[in-house]
Amino acid sequence: MAIATRDLTLNQAMNEALRQEMRRDPNVIVIGEDVAGAAGKADQGFVDGWSPSLKTRGLLTEFGAGRVIDTPIAEMGFMGVGVGAAMTGLRPFVDLTFVDLIGCCYDQIANQAAKMHYMMGGYVDVPMVIRMAYGSRSAPGQTYGGGAAAQHSQTLYSILAHIPGLKVVVPTTAYNAKGLTIAAIRDNGPVVILDHKFLGAAARGHVPEEAYTVPIGKAEVVRVGRDVTLCGIGRTTHVCLEAATTLAAAGIDAEVVDVLTLAPLDEATIVDSVKKTRRLVVVDEDTPTASMARDIAARVADKGFDYLDAPIKTVTAPDVPVPFAAALENLYSPSAERVVASV
Repeated sequence: MAIATRDLTLNQAMNEALRQEMRRDPNVIVIGEDVAGAAGKADQGFVDGWSPSLKTRGLLTEFGAGRVIDTPIAEMGFMGVGVGAAMTGLRPFVDLTFVDLIGCCYDQIANQAAKMHYMMGGYVDVPMVIRMAYGSRSAPGQTYGGGAAAQHSQTLYSILAHIPGLKVVVPTTAYNAKGLTIAAIRDNGPVVILDHKFLGAAARGHVPEEAYTVPIGKAEVVRVGRDVTLCGIGRTTHVCLEAATTLAAAGIDAEVVDVLTLAPLDEATIVDSVKKTRRLVVVDEDTPTASMARDIAARVADKGFDYLDAPIKTVTAPDVPVPFAAALENLYSPSAERVVASV
């Protein structure tokens, strides 16, 4: 007898994680722009993935305006409110909407949230979650929203992973989005969640009804192989899986590692994979300079050089701003074809 499964989108999975944690812990609050914008409304088939209201749909109706707080477009202000609320014992989930907006509140993130525990000798915790959407809205071969242009389409997670004191996670599926969100809310330090705009509605899969966590700081081998390791982050993990299917038809058996956490990075899982396959291609939607792709490549070169039979390759976006036109945006993002060519 077949066991029924329950499929959710990534947006719905994060919404469920928030709802369950708010029911469990009255100290969990939600702060941000448009977080109450879909109060009480059922999911009506939104196809975009970036809007905060898709993650917070219906929470205002259940928990009230004291715990679901819509803010003005004042990122410096409400990020500071989140830091202060966390220091006093609340557990704020602060929605910044786009990662591109970190420039508006970088001091609050880098100098307050990330460093307060350290500066206070461990006597003060900052248990807050900062959620941001990243990446272009188009994917190679398809137009999915598209055209958010240069100021709302960037992949800036390397800037956040660079800051000591922050944990940075990038979910890939609905399942790990729910588990990482719950783990982040329960963590006693600041955790940044970056979810890709394209995956918000496109990443649909089985999600258990009960609350569960996915460990922060642990990568996952999502496809076992023997000839080459493909290392993906967020949406590019799906690109790696697509490339692996194409490579299999050519007799090349690719292993795919889903990084999941950028800080702290799970070096061991990546290096262990390279020990087996002896080749590595890192796929990253960010621009190449000072990127996670090059950081991972450098770490593997340092820790696993003796296991390599070929140079490490990186597949990234070009070193230019994200274009507005959907056709150019599709070319900008790493594709399975480019991964196959690198292999």
